[in-house]
Order: sequence, then structure tokens, then C-alpha cells
Amino acid sequence: QVHLMESGGGSVQAGGSLKLSCAASGLPSNSIYMGWFRQAPGKGREAVSAIQRVGDNTFYAASVKGRFTISQDNAENTVYLQMTNLIPDDTAMYYCAASKPIYGLPLSENRYIYWGQGTQVIVSS
Repeated sequence: QVHLMESGGGSVQAGGSLKLSCAASGLPSNSIYMGWFRQAPGKGREAVSAIQRVGDNTFYAASVKGRFTISQDNAENTVYLQMTNLIPDDTAMYYCAASKPIYGLPLSENRYIYWGQGTQVIVSS
């Protein structure tokens, strides 16, 4: 059974940093990408970043590029999202996800089949 557990969310002031973690268990070996998505109150879910599980290719939404860094520790089955220079618009529930065994479109939500429960990030001005 696949289980994704996010942690590391919290409340910070604008300009601050947070590091999210996603501990994965039971993932099928052919899942291509791990991704981070977020959903702000009253808005749809949007892609933040993704990483290819083999090869470490990374992908970012334009809104976070240069501020967020995704990484992974395959030995620990954990994916991280280092968030710096946070702004109030980053306030959202952040979800970790694991993809289907399909290459391409790593920031497309419909590529992902397994989801965590989310961790809340609040950025105050």
C-alpha cells in the first residue's frame, strides 16, 4: 500500500523559509516522478515542482522558480521542497504526489496517482 506523509509546514513571515518533507512508502518502482502541488483557499490545485525519481531532473512552476528547490533522498524514500523568500501568495496546503509510470508533463496533475494528506503553509506579510 502506498503511503505519502508530508511534514514541515508552518507559519512564517514573508521573506522566510521552510523545508517540506515527503516520506514515501510502498511506491511502485515504475513511478516516474515525485511532485509537490499546492492549493490555496478558494483556488484550484496547482503544480509547484517535480523531480524525476531516476536521474534527478527537476521541474518548477514559473511562480516558484529561483525560490524553491526540490530534492530527494532515494535511500530514505523522501522528497524535499526547500522554500525560500516566501511570499503571502505561497500560502496554501502543500501536497506530495507520486506519478504514474508515464514520462512527460511532470507538472500535470493528471500524471499523478498517489497523494499525501497535505501540510499547511501560511506566509504572513
